[in-house]
Amino acid sequence: MGFIQGINEAFKEGGWGMWPILILSIFAVGLMIDRGIYLVRSSIDKRQFMGLMQKLIAQGNVAQAIKVCSGTSKPMTRIVQAGLMKINKSDAEVQAAMDEMALRELPLIEKRTGYLAMIGNVATLSGLLGTIVGLIKSFAGVAGIDPAQKATLLAKGISEAMNCTAFGLLVGILSLLSFAVLNGKTQALLDDINEVSAQVMNLIRNSRQAAPPQA
Repeated sequence: MGFIQGINEAFKEGGWGMWPILILSIFAVGLMIDRGIYLVRSSIDKRQFMGLMQKLIAQGNVAQAIKVCSGTSKPMTRIVQAGLMKINKSDAEVQAAMDEMALRELPLIEKRTGYLAMIGNVATLSGLLGTIVGLIKSFAGVAGIDPAQKATLLAKGISEAMNCTAFGLLVGILSLLSFAVLNGKTQALLDDINEVSAQVMNLIRNSRQAAPPQA
């Protein structure tokens, strides 16, 4: 309770500069939750999925492989399914189908994550701006005041102005850390999709050389 009260008092003392930082922090939290949930829901056990695909494609049971992809419904499985649906076509058409689906899915994986880095930078700059404006007001406010009171008023004004910097840095650090984590998970997911797509394409080529597929 005391911590929350202290935050509330610091927010009030920070002046108008705290409001843009608060708005940025709300957007940052929303993006963290949105991207985190999406990435968790989009993840899949790559080894288990590829093991199943290898078994079904080698057996020529493409219909079951398509059913598995359809039932899982992840970005990776939707891309693979697009290729399997064209398995009776040429290799170029199979690859084109997977590439087309990838162009739809991959931007959704990367969507909005970059805004966290922008929010981190803007929050830091907003805090500095609020502090500078607060310092200007503090120095302007002590003009013509008794020298005995000037030091006390300046110290109070500077202390209040520094709240903007502190909050801005806090939001900026959290946003940039979240961006680093989410961007790392995003790139890992993209790498898995590219790897699996290439492996499935190789499986399709190998199955055609061994025996004609059964759709």
